Amino acid sequence: MLVGFALGALCVLPAGCGLGGPGQITLGYLTWDENIAVSNLTKVLLEGDLGYENVELKRAKDVGPVYEMVGSSQADAFQDAWMPNHREILGEVEGDVELLDPWYKGTTRFSVATPSYMNVSSLDQLNSTGAEHIIGIESEAKMMEKLPEDAIPAYGLEQKLIQADTEAMLAEVERRYRSREEFAFIAWSPHWMNEAYDFDYLEDPKGALGSLTEPADVTTLVRGDLAAEEPVAYTLMDRLELTEAQVYELQNEIERAGEPVEGAKTWLEDNRDVVEPWVEAAERAGEV
Repeated sequence: MLVGFALGALCVLPAGCGLGGPGQITLGYLTWDENIAVSNLTKVLLEGDLGYENVELKRAKDVGPVYEMVGSSQADAFQDAWMPNHREILGEVEGDVELLDPWYKGTTRFSVATPSYMNVSSLDQLNSTGAEHIIGIESEAKMMEKLPEDAIPAYGLEQKLIQADTEAMLAEVERRYRSREEFAFIAWSPHWMNEAYDFDYLEDPKGALGSLTEPADVTTLVRGDLAAEEPVAYTLMDRLELTEAQVYELQNEIERAGEPVEGAKTWLEDNRDVVEPWVEAAERAGEV
C-alpha cells in the first residue's frame, strides 16, 4: 500500500543563464546526498580550476524528469545514474545521451532497512515488529515500484509505504530514530546515513526485489554532443572518481558547512592530490 507524505517545496539552486552560453554548464540533480555532493564538487572544479563562468545546478522532481532533462539538452549531465536500476528510464533517452564509466569506486547497497535496535534481519520478519510504515523515496525510483507490486504482496506486509522525496525521508528517519520508534525505510550506500545511524539492510529471501539489492554502477549521464561541444567539462566528469570514504568525507564537509559549495571547497583543500589528475586531463582536452 502506498500513501502520500508531505514534502518540502520544489526549489532550484541559484544560478546564472544556464545551458547554451559560453563557459556555462547545467547539471541536473536530485536531492540524493551523493548527487548533491558530486555535483557541487564538479561545479567548484569547473568554476575554480577550469575557467567556467557559471555552472548551474537545476533540480528535477524525480528520476525520470532528470533523465529527460539530459536527453532533451535542458541539462548537460546528471551524475547519479544507477545501473542497472535505471536501465528502463535510460531506454527512453538512450539515443540522445552517453553513459560514462562509473565514478563511484565502492560497492553500493540498496534495500529496505530497519534500525538495529529492532533486531530485524529480513523482510519476512517485519510483521512481527511494531513498525507501521516503510518510509520511501521519490515515486519513480525503481524500489518504489517493486515494493508495492512485488515485495509487499510476497511477504504479506502490513506496513504502509510512504512516498517522499529524499530530504523528507531523511528528516522522518532522524525523528523516528532518535525517538527509538519501530519503522522501516529505504536505505542505500554511498550515503552519510550509513555513518549517522546504526541500522540493518534487510534480506529478501523470496527475491521479491529482484536485482535492486545487488551492487550497482553509479555513473554520469551526459547529453550526446557534450564531448564535442564542451570537451573540458566532459573530460572532468569522465575522469572523476571517488571511493566510499571520499564520498562520506565530502558529504560530511557539506553537512558541517551547511552549504554545498562551501563544503566542497573545504573538502578540496585537503584533497587536491585526488582531483589534480582529473583537472589536468580536462585542461589537456581543452588544448586539443
